[in-house]
Amino acid sequence: MALTILKGTIVSAPAPGWLEVTEGGFLTAEEGRVSGVFPVLPERYAGAAVEDWGDALILQAPMDLHLHAPQYPMRGCGMDLPLLDWLNAYAFPTEARFSDPDYARELYRALARELIESGTTRVCMFSSLHREATLILMEELERAGVTGYVGKVNMDRNGGKNLQETTEESRRETLLWLEACQDFRHIRPILTPRFIPSCTDGLMDFLGKLAAERSLPVQSHLSENTGEIQWVKELHPDCSQYWECYAKYGLWNRRTAMAHCVWSDERERRAMAEAGVLAVHCPDSNQNLCSGTAPVKTMLREGVRVALGSDIAGGDRLNMLDVAASAIRASKARRILDNWETEFLTVAEAWYLAVSAGASFFGAKPGFAPGEPLHALVLSDSGLPRSARPLTPAERLERCLYHRQRDAVQAVWSEGRQVFSRTR
Repeated sequence: MALTILKGTIVSAPAPGWLEVTEGGFLTAEEGRVSGVFPVLPERYAGAAVEDWGDALILQAPMDLHLHAPQYPMRGCGMDLPLLDWLNAYAFPTEARFSDPDYARELYRALARELIESGTTRVCMFSSLHREATLILMEELERAGVTGYVGKVNMDRNGGKNLQETTEESRRETLLWLEACQDFRHIRPILTPRFIPSCTDGLMDFLGKLAAERSLPVQSHLSENTGEIQWVKELHPDCSQYWECYAKYGLWNRRTAMAHCVWSDERERRAMAEAGVLAVHCPDSNQNLCSGTAPVKTMLREGVRVALGSDIAGGDRLNMLDVAASAIRASKARRILDNWETEFLTVAEAWYLAVSAGASFFGAKPGFAPGEPLHALVLSDSGLPRSARPLTPAERLERCLYHRQRDAVQAVWSEGRQVFSRTR
């Protein structure tokens, strides 16, 4: 029997706002699946090898539910532009480079390595519209130990001459890509209409039918920017709201992840809650491109499922500890904008959004739930300044979110496999 036993300060987030802490505890996994968290090692494990990490934090590995892989090389570029201008000036030309498989291999290998070294083990990721590059991305992620979903982007209008398919090309390339995805064990396909302005009605109809026929998940963008929303209204005058453009093609259900939702009003949020659509909050991107500040606490109160995404490269930080801290800051800004009538995210709530909130999208349970594949990281805070008094585990986690330290991640497990070790 393959057995993993980790000893340290174990912190999990099984429910919003609740950190479950076991100091000097033991996290056990059998055949790659969590079997329990214990204050004292059970007798049945007597004599088994234990990886003792001292008082280091043993945490759930975070998930990144929205990022654009081909934008990885342009982080920090064009941050003075609004969304639509930024797409045309930076994002689309950069993505066009991924028609070159060698370029794709180099960049995607580096991206996969950085994800694992920062502790991110599960993703929902956009590739470009290029089938070969998308398969290369899936290969590199799987090789590095990343799990989750990757989508070949569908885009048959408004991409410019170097980043646009015909409708027939998009259909054909999507089917060929899905056929080639069958050999991947840990990376699965997700249908990815870029956003409404980039997909014709015929393409959206095809994707809706394909999602239903093959029971495929879907990812896209929703209500990110006021200019984008107005554009969608012009393209779909029959829809009174953005979300209806997805719903009318059958792309609106519990297996749908929609990034941003910055300007989603009460009716759109209700539609998300009723359908079980996952809203992916991307705080860095929303601020960098001046899109707005999403009402995350309001969404949660109204029953909307919310997780976090880095949104590379609208967002400039790939590390999800940074993104969790950004989500807290954004919620405090939102509270000010709401005349102090809404609450902000606590550290425990933000960490839940980073590590547990998206679990159901992968068919998993939150926290270190018994029976679930082990996704964990060991985080050392020994490089931070010595505090004036001993800190609680919750305070140590808070400081790690706000204060990035070099080489803090010591080890990472993904889907039960150890995929990174810094010191051992």
